[in-house]
Amino acid sequence: MQRLLIAPPPRTRRRPRPPSGPGPPRPGGRPRPPGSRPPPSAAPEGATVTADQPDPLRLERVDHRFKALPPDAAGLTVGDLADQRRNLFTGGFTTPVLALSAESVEHNLRLLQTYSERHGLAFAPHGKTSMSPRLFARQLEHGAWGITVAVPHQARVCRAHGIDRIFLANEVVDAAALRWLAGELADPAFRFICYVDSVRGVELMDEALTAAGAPRPLDVVVELGAGDGARTGARTEAECAAVADAVAAAPALRLVGVAGYEGEVPRADGASVRAWLRRLTALATGFDAEGRFAGAEEIVVSAGGSAWFDAVADVLAELPELSLPTLKLLRSGAYVSHDDGHYRHLTPFNRVPDEGALQPAFRLWAQVVSRPSPEQAFVNAGKRDAAYDLDLPEAQAVRDGRTGEIRPATGITVTGLSDQHGWVRTEPGTALEVGDWLGMGLSHPCTSFDKWQLIPLVEADGTVVEYIRTYF
Repeated sequence: MQRLLIAPPPRTRRRPRPPSGPGPPRPGGRPRPPGSRPPPSAAPEGATVTADQPDPLRLERVDHRFKALPPDAAGLTVGDLADQRRNLFTGGFTTPVLALSAESVEHNLRLLQTYSERHGLAFAPHGKTSMSPRLFARQLEHGAWGITVAVPHQARVCRAHGIDRIFLANEVVDAAALRWLAGELADPAFRFICYVDSVRGVELMDEALTAAGAPRPLDVVVELGAGDGARTGARTEAECAAVADAVAAAPALRLVGVAGYEGEVPRADGASVRAWLRRLTALATGFDAEGRFAGAEEIVVSAGGSAWFDAVADVLAELPELSLPTLKLLRSGAYVSHDDGHYRHLTPFNRVPDEGALQPAFRLWAQVVSRPSPEQAFVNAGKRDAAYDLDLPEAQAVRDGRTGEIRPATGITVTGLSDQHGWVRTEPGTALEVGDWLGMGLSHPCTSFDKWQLIPLVEADGTVVEYIRTYF
């Protein structure tokens, strides 16, 4: 049988997770994962929800807003369409259409959670990658501690879809966002942690939260910058201490740890990344010795993107015992779909192959709409459909427009993208004609997800089993 994307990985045995206080039962009797709430109803944000209400994501109507979905599905709910289990090629989908491999997504979810457990790490995958509550739920079901976000809007999406543990990897100084956070803190089940990296930022946060009547302090971690010329974060340990002093003087804030992002280390390599991570753990140890985490229930030490989580695991394993329980929090996000470019080259599993391997889950299918010469073709997918900020799409498969046979895209290269066209070069003698479908691998998951609001989740035989809704 021809395979659509990637053949299902061999089944692996799940490592058992230690008990961690599951919440109330979910529909069907399974306990909810820690850090999650039941899915909300279709009622406005903040409305009371119950576990027996239908999933609102399945109740959304299919219409012209969602590109590539079958025109004859207009008016159906997303749930109805998913239940029809249409075929991606013969079920009425229009091109271009982005597909996610169901088998590869499941494989990747299991692999990173198993990796985290093996190395004693809690896991809060970065939600900015997919901005998909459906995938957030899957990540929580696979044992994630919570979800990481980058900006307040993303935190609101998480809250609207039942996420009770959020790590925001930025300093929040927007007064309107802080007023919203103050209201959310009235929920005793809600755990929110964010960066602080400046004295002025601490002042703004304290003023806004106090004015909004926040019912309890907001948990913050001091961000250690990754070096001169890097992104955010206090550059020196002395500056980190000054920020911590400011937090201690701010009644609306509580210092609970330290954090940063090793992916911003200038000219990063294994040695320089590990050296910075040891600065981070030394900062945590020093702050603890100085009593700066008084009032915290646990000490948070957090790092970890998708390129150096092996180094994070190594260095956090060296962290000595602190005065409180330690939450070693990994925040990788791109793993859920992986890719066929940027992260294929950067993944730590290239360095530690015995730990496993991620599988690229995206494939963008477009049709050949012009074949003006034997060396050139054009497909109907461009910058509006494919990520192009890091690498061009990679031609991988051709589905013959006459027979439906799928074959490797040998001799075919994507050389450029216009808004709605992909430029394709073909070697002499390459069989490719108008009407054929070209399947392309993509680079950089974050800018692939944000071009599509509803993405078919497809099994290896082409059956669409679910739809992944995004909220960018």
